[in-house]
Amino acid sequence: MADFKGKKIAVLGLGVEGESSVEFFKKQGAQVSVLDIKDNKGYLKDLNQYDIIVRSPGVRLDNLEILEGKVTSQTKLFFDLCPCSIIGVTGTKGKGTTSSLIYEMLKTEGKDAYLGGNIGVPPLTFLEKLTSGSIVVLELSSFQLIDLSKSPHIAVMLMTTSEHLDWHKDVLEYIDAKRNILRHQVESDFAIVNKDYPASRESDVYSSAQIFYVSREDEVMEGCFVKNENVTVRRGGVEQEIIETAEILLPGKHNLENVCAAAMAAILAGVSRKNIAQVLRTFKGLEHRLELAREVNGVRYYDDSFSTTPETAIAAIEAFTEPEILILGGSSKKSDFKELGQLIFEKPNIKAIIGIGVEWERIKESIGHQRAGLTYIEDCKNMTEIIIAVSKIAEDGDVVLLSPACASFGMFENYKDRGEQFKKEVNNLLS
Repeated sequence: MADFKGKKIAVLGLGVEGESSVEFFKKQGAQVSVLDIKDNKGYLKDLNQYDIIVRSPGVRLDNLEILEGKVTSQTKLFFDLCPCSIIGVTGTKGKGTTSSLIYEMLKTEGKDAYLGGNIGVPPLTFLEKLTSGSIVVLELSSFQLIDLSKSPHIAVMLMTTSEHLDWHKDVLEYIDAKRNILRHQVESDFAIVNKDYPASRESDVYSSAQIFYVSREDEVMEGCFVKNENVTVRRGGVEQEIIETAEILLPGKHNLENVCAAAMAAILAGVSRKNIAQVLRTFKGLEHRLELAREVNGVRYYDDSFSTTPETAIAAIEAFTEPEILILGGSSKKSDFKELGQLIFEKPNIKAIIGIGVEWERIKESIGHQRAGLTYIEDCKNMTEIIIAVSKIAEDGDVVLLSPACASFGMFENYKDRGEQFKKEVNNLLS
């Protein structure tokens, strides 16, 4: 491991990752200073006095260009210091679910696996546990990838559209950052690319690795796809069926993309078909991501509070054919609701919408004309009122879906608080 003893190190930003960086460098005997904008607006002054500057994911590089050579990040350091193989996963949506699936598949196979990165576990916290035989799965955001100069042995690029345009200069910078997961690969590496989205599909040219494609829409020459209601892997001209889609516990057609990507990565990492299928039959998904909160009197309540964009709400709504009661709205991310509104107008199984927050009026406008059989319930002021309103109209066989398509601020602290309140109120319902 590199020698950090006595080095003057500045950690920029004190979130979860920043705190773990401080702890790591102090253990190594470094002189650590924490610089955070919350404490001091001029926190980026006098940075030349430090030997190493560790950027937390939320800190842009623009202000640090004059310090070229000194600036790094926990992700970059981990890639430099990690003694074992890394599987990296990125994408606009699905990276948490896919990373977790791969990790569970590796563990089921009996491998010494670790899960970290954007999913909330800073990788430096488990660095000292790793051996050459370990395998690390990292969920990587565009913030972590933007200055990455090494790529993982197995790189997974999921559905990539646009996101975080409040941080990135434009969508091109966002996509370019994502492509760093592929850009530094060599011929002995593997890249797994989602073929169903242009930005992902067109990223294959950035990798020198062997490319595998995933798709839920079409067959691929090399990779994993859905065929005749089966998740199928094709490699070297040989096809292998992994599992019937009906056996997969995760709901939603969009999750088939994540399943295909995880299965392909697991196969490349040496996991058997049997163990991949076992995980897919039992993996329920991540908290607040289309999570079945409870079934009460034949009504299933799903917590998809992590859905803060119209695209994720569309995927959740399309996951069900049963009668749906939607909880939609929240605070603004300046989203375009046109496609969401069109889906709601055209999907006959949506029977009611609980409209909340400042964005509900814009969503309602996007739906256009009032559709026969669709009820709007408005003016609920908190989650207790929302669930009381839902329980009055929900019937046996219905699905109640909290997939707001918006940020949560105003009525709730964040998406986690919104999801927790939803589950608490649902659990209070009498069966």
